[in-house]
Amino acid sequence: MDQASFLGLRALGHAPVIQWTWIYEREVNLDGLRRFHHNLGRGLLGRRIERSPLPFGRHRWITCRGPADIAIASEPRFRHDVQAWLDEQAALPIDPEKGPSWRLSLQPLVEGGAVVTLVASHTVVDGVGLVIAVTEAATGITRDIAYPAAASRTKLQALLQDSRAVIRDVPGMLKSLLATIKLAGKNRADIGSKKPRATAATAQPARTVIVPAVTVHVDIGQWDERAASLGGTANSLSLGLAARLGYRLNWLAEDGSVTISVPVNERLPQDNRGNALTAVTLIADPLTVTEDLTGVRSGLKTALTDLGDARYELLAALPLTPLVPKRAARRVEGLVLKSRVIGSSHVGDLDPAANRPDGTDADSFAARMSEHITSDHLRRVGGIFFPLVAGRVHGEVWVSIGFCNADGTTTREQLKEVAHDALADFGMTGTVE
Repeated sequence: MDQASFLGLRALGHAPVIQWTWIYEREVNLDGLRRFHHNLGRGLLGRRIERSPLPFGRHRWITCRGPADIAIASEPRFRHDVQAWLDEQAALPIDPEKGPSWRLSLQPLVEGGAVVTLVASHTVVDGVGLVIAVTEAATGITRDIAYPAAASRTKLQALLQDSRAVIRDVPGMLKSLLATIKLAGKNRADIGSKKPRATAATAQPARTVIVPAVTVHVDIGQWDERAASLGGTANSLSLGLAARLGYRLNWLAEDGSVTISVPVNERLPQDNRGNALTAVTLIADPLTVTEDLTGVRSGLKTALTDLGDARYELLAALPLTPLVPKRAARRVEGLVLKSRVIGSSHVGDLDPAANRPDGTDADSFAARMSEHITSDHLRRVGGIFFPLVAGRVHGEVWVSIGFCNADGTTTREQLKEVAHDALADFGMTGTVE
């Protein structure tokens, strides 16, 4: 999975990151924050990728502790500039191969207090992996993973070792090829029926687009009470909210339904994989979820029950990733993204320690997905809807939302209004920032 994730993202030119943010209304304990920073580099984040010298060789993890220190801003900023600063931090170079693969930054505020943000490559760690990495670092736990140092092999040693590994992998690649051919035949009609949404041609040069992002905060008691009253759970309410956001942002299938992809954690104790997950997909009716969540709840249950076959299909082609031409990968990406799927990740109840990067409770917390997006990419795929990320900590439920239409004109204010309206659809109130 890690090899396929890295090669797939490189082929498509993507570099998704996960961003965690803590806001303190008081002065941050720098000594505590530096201990946290030190420990992060000695856990799941303390690594990067070293390529094999063989074109189709298996890459490997090597030790990389990360930046030498916290990136502390020299000048304070106003509270209303926090989101702009977070966007700037998410846009700074993070690379799972060249490094740094993560970064911890601190921004003092003019009004007092400060913002702390952690940005990490999704190739190095997935959502649950980052929960573990942060919780362990905050509680003083480190891992002795003992990855090799960078360039610890001569080129000849690397060629010999990786050649033997490729030979061992050949039977698995042949098996994957047969499974992929079978899967392609099964899904040929579905793929052929996905009609790309037309976008207007333009001669404008490509530019970087900052995808608007907001975070919803709702009291846990209110969230749980509303979920129960609709026959759902805390998780199914987040899926219902995703469906309603899809409706309000016109991220719909041709029949008006919303397709939701839900990552499923497969991480085991002491599991050091970067990405240890699979996914299930369900269909939601955005017109009924505000009155009844039983359909979403049962749909998720059915999808999880059928996960065995879906997981096999998802993983079948992974060993073939190095052999896929970039052009073909981009074509498949376009088909997938234009199918208007909404990712929805619910990390559940965080350990209270995850909200204590400096050793004390932060006053506010949020987590989101982010990535560099160009205007060309937006036009090609018809807009972008980052996976929703939801969780619970410090008495609140948070849900992060990132969205931009195909022409790049969506604003944060528009997205905030949509988020408020979607909450109101469920009879809930909260803050959106």
